[in-house]
Formats: sequence, C-alpha cells, structure tokens
Amino acid sequence: MQLALRVEKAAPPSHLAVCEAAAMAAVTLLADPRSAPGGEWHEAVASWESRRIRKVVRRARGARWDAVGHLPGVLVDHEGAQARAFVPGPVTEVPPEISKLQVGGTDLPRDDEPKPPPAVPYALVSLNPGVAITTGKAAAQCGHAAQLLLRAVGAWPGLRVRVAEPDDWRRAVAEADVSVHDGGFTEVAPGTMTAVARLVSES
Repeated sequence: MQLALRVEKAAPPSHLAVCEAAAMAAVTLLADPRSAPGGEWHEAVASWESRRIRKVVRRARGARWDAVGHLPGVLVDHEGAQARAFVPGPVTEVPPEISKLQVGGTDLPRDDEPKPPPAVPYALVSLNPGVAITTGKAAAQCGHAAQLLLRAVGAWPGLRVRVAEPDDWRRAVAEADVSVHDGGFTEVAPGTMTAVARLVSES
C-alpha cells in the first residue's frame, strides 16, 4: 500500500498528526465499501492482505500532491495533516504520479504536548520510545498497527497516536490487542517491535 503525506514547506504538519492521518487513511481505505467483497477494490486489497503487508510512505507538495488526487484511494484531513492511502498493488506497478514522490527522509517537528484523547471507543497506537525512526517510518508503523487492530476488533470512530514514555512502554505492550514487528526493510532491524495498539473502550 502506497501512502502519500502532504508536506508543504511553508506550514508542515506535526509528527503525531501525520502519523494519525496516515493510520486513519489506511483503515479508511480498508473499511471502505469498495474494499468489501463485491467492491471494485476488493480483489486488490484481498491479494495484498493475503501476503506480508507492507506500506510505503511518501511525501508530496504543490503540483505533485495535486497530481495524485485522481488515483484510486482515500484522503484523510486530520488536525492540519493530510494523508492519502491508495489501493494496494505490486511494487512493480506503482503509478508514475506516485513513483515520482520522495520516499525517504521525511521527518517533521515533534509534538510538544500530548493531545487529549477522543471520545471512547478509540484506537490507541503507542510507538516504542526506545526505537529512533523518522516520521515517514513512524507513519507506516502506525498504519500497520491500525490495520491489525481493525482486523482484530473491528472499526472504531477515533484514533490517537502517542510515543509511550519509557516507563509506560512495558504496560502498553502488556495491554495491547496487537503489536507490530517490523520487516527490517528500512531504518530498524528485522523483528523490532515498533508499535502496539489497543481499543480503548472506557474513559
């Protein structure tokens, strides 16, 4: 699955807002009726999910962001961050509008203050504080975590991403419904636990 983040030079979004937008875009596409049996995207989505899932996060601005707007997929606009998730397909068949977008090196300002949680129930994605990764990599990991949680517990109306405090990471792992162990293609070693997620049903 290809994901594109809108990162304009004049007003770049924040790290966590981008991670949340990317995760929401991934699950929005998967929960879309067009991805369900009988839908026009179902065959592509089912084929992708039957293998080892992988997400490639790219960044775009200006005309290149506009150029991908017509491609099959969904757009999420969340707290100043915009992310597009595209219908998955073979890496050898990426549309040229997407292949032109930058893959590596996306790192955005880190959030100073944690955001208040949304109304319950919501998905809580916790990033491993002991793993140093770029915003682009973190967005992919959040997308993985949200996808696994969607398949494990079903849909939810809200989502929040946080970088767990070191002392809280063990608890986050223990309480998680799903965990993400990275394939090791970029930035971290294979098998590294990068993120966990759970459904928060009580405030």
